Amino acid sequence: MARFKEKNFADRLSDQAQAKKALLDKLKNRPSLDSPEMQAKLAERKAIAEARAAREAERERLKQEKMAREAAEKAEREAAEEAARQAEALAKAEAEKDLVARLLADEAERKAKRDARYAARKARQKR
Repeated sequence: MARFKEKNFADRLSDQAQAKKALLDKLKNRPSLDSPEMQAKLAERKAIAEARAAREAERERLKQEKMAREAAEKAEREAAEEAARQAEALAKAEAEKDLVARLLADEAERKAKRDARYAARKARQKR
């Protein structure tokens, strides 16, 4: 049966040195910026960034259009509400004028009837 072997300090140091060497090798073996492979990656990244910028610009334009449309709709709605309030106030004023005119006409009619009764009574008293 195999037993678990604990790593000692020297083993850990050698593992660390191998990992560091592997990272350095990886860094040394990467292509230079002038290589066609890196140029293609850079061009792809640039295209992705430009596409992202275009999408963000489109999104912002749509947002601005939506805000402008909502502002116009709100202005129309407020104008319609104001016109409705003015029409209601005008109708209320007309109704009040009609009521006053009817009250005045009724009062004049009652006065005319009262005057007629008074004149009839005076005419009966003179006979």
